Amino acid sequence: MPRPALTLTEGGYAERQLTGDEYAALRGSPLVEVTPTLIEGVFTIGAAANKVGALAAGDLQIVVRPKIADLNRLIFLLGYAKKPGIWHDDPVHLTTDDELFPALAEAFSRLATHATAQGLLQGYRTVTDSLPVLRGRVLAGEQMTRHYGFAVPLAVEYDEFTTDIAENQILLAATLRMLRVAGVTTTARRRLQRLHLALAEVTNPSRGTTAPAWRPTRLNARYVNALRLAEVILAAQSFEHHAGDLAVSGYVFDMWRIFEDFICTALSETLTRRGNRSLTQQRVYLDDADRVTMRPDLLCVDGTDNAVAVVDAKYKAEKPDGFPDADLYQMLAYCTALGLTDGHLVYAKGNETPTSHVVRRSGVVIHCHAIDLSLPPQHLLDRINELARFILATGAPAPDISTPGPPSR
Repeated sequence: MPRPALTLTEGGYAERQLTGDEYAALRGSPLVEVTPTLIEGVFTIGAAANKVGALAAGDLQIVVRPKIADLNRLIFLLGYAKKPGIWHDDPVHLTTDDELFPALAEAFSRLATHATAQGLLQGYRTVTDSLPVLRGRVLAGEQMTRHYGFAVPLAVEYDEFTTDIAENQILLAATLRMLRVAGVTTTARRRLQRLHLALAEVTNPSRGTTAPAWRPTRLNARYVNALRLAEVILAAQSFEHHAGDLAVSGYVFDMWRIFEDFICTALSETLTRRGNRSLTQQRVYLDDADRVTMRPDLLCVDGTDNAVAVVDAKYKAEKPDGFPDADLYQMLAYCTALGLTDGHLVYAKGNETPTSHVVRRSGVVIHCHAIDLSLPPQHLLDRINELARFILATGAPAPDISTPGPPSR
């Protein structure tokens, strides 16, 4: 009889009996932390900080669910950071009872099957090759340096009309990843296997490389929903290792990265519409000698490149030993170096209390905001707009952006 899967909520823990190999395997996993208890063979399995995902170690399956009850909201946050103005609630429809990765496999297999029902998309791809006959144009420099000027083979470059294009490569990469997920329904797995066969002549992007670039056009319109969901799937970090004879594989989303990417993308979009320019991870120096480097998550500048506002997105307050208010110290350093009187820390609601701190004898005010990730997408974007207005309004009272309300007009 198969062992029931262990389901944890982000930040949660449970006790479970493990074999020695399973304990060794889980110790190397980025998704969970395992510690022995006083009972022999029984271990405490805790979800690693700010991570969600799934793993399989032999017949042991562990799922870490996000605190966000509605999984569609997680997909929205992931998707918006990649394609502002677009979210996935309509094509995906995950329920609160779904497990994230099997549910993504179900939705992706359905969307990708529909997208490829009329045949694979084809397009032109530039190919550089060495051939015994002329095709396309000769690369004279390549011919002289690599082939020493000999007549054959010819170094050529030509355009080939093929199915081996970025769109199909992305679908293939997502298909292969979903085929390795445990708990996928038989129907979804069959769809994925048929997709794998249909994409047999497509190149699978090398492990560790970024997904090929693509953009929506009239020609690939039927692929768009499947491609956007494929990008969400590929955004997860995959891992695979062995502990003795036990193979361990799984996928992990960093919630802090998802939150940071969403806040920076949504705020940048709003601030840009208001006539400013936003820079992410811009290098800022703390000292006059330019030896101490800092990189705030978001720096807003005006038309003359003067700093207008600085923002750091923090999914959860960082409280290392000895520095319980590290986020405040970091923001004070940003404001001091940039000559700003106001700094903004944006947290996920429930992880920090919204407030403002006036720093003594400095004139600096550090504002801590809380964003409710459980809000519907349009309401959530309206809260971001309110936050952007407050950031740009010097001396304005802080809006209550953590309480649900009607969308602004």
